[in-house]
Order: sequence, then C-alpha cells, then structure tokens
Amino acid sequence: MMDLNYVRTTCPYCGCGCEMLLETVDGKITRTLPSKTNLMNQGKLCIKGWNVHEFVHSRERLTKPLLKREGVLQEVSWDEALDFTASRLREIKGKYGGDSMAFLTSAKCTNEENYLFQKFCRVGFGTNNIDHCARL
Repeated sequence: MMDLNYVRTTCPYCGCGCEMLLETVDGKITRTLPSKTNLMNQGKLCIKGWNVHEFVHSRERLTKPLLKREGVLQEVSWDEALDFTASRLREIKGKYGGDSMAFLTSAKCTNEENYLFQKFCRVGFGTNNIDHCARL
C-alpha cells in the first residue's frame, strides 16, 4: 500500500508568500499543488512554484563539496572546501579591496537567509555588489 501525504508549505522562490501543498508518495515529493485557501496566491502559482519540487530528488543535485584540482573536480570535505573559500576571499579582498568582489545568492533561500547573506557581504567584505535571482 502506498503512503500518500500532503505537506503544506510556503514557496521558497520569492518574498510573495505563496502557499502550496507538496504531494508525497512513500516519502518522495511527487507534485506541487497551489493552496486554494491562501489569500496571497488564491489557488494559483507561477511557473517557479509549480516546478519547485523538481530539484529536490534530482540526480544532478550537488550533495558534497567539490574543488577543482588540475582541471578536474574532486570531492573534498566541508572543512577543506570552507577553508579554501575563506582563504581565497581573504586574499582577493586584501589584494583588490571589497568592491572587487560581487556576491550572488539564490531564490531558493528564504528572505531571512538572503538578508543575512547581504549583511555578511556588506559588513564582512565591505561591498554593495550583491544580487539575487528572486526578482519577480
């Protein structure tokens, strides 16, 4: 017997707050449905909302950090990836200044995560070169 459930959630793609139901079958998300009772989206979703579930179980989704060594991507530990990234960012800022860098965040992040990221970039690196792809 199959285990069918619906999980009520908010779309992660922008700040509108559209509500949706994620249909799960045996613990795997299979479909997205718009909430009929949410005042924001009133039973509708944009194209991003309709397809929000597709990346979750993708075989192409990255699940481990990778570093390029001699032109080849290799799996590394999270500590190694973060240490490399921090030292490289420090090096670039030291040599060229904070405004030499630009940062891009994701529409899959929450508004709160995007806010924290832009604050981190402005305070930590001294740059206003920050953007994201969540614009409508």
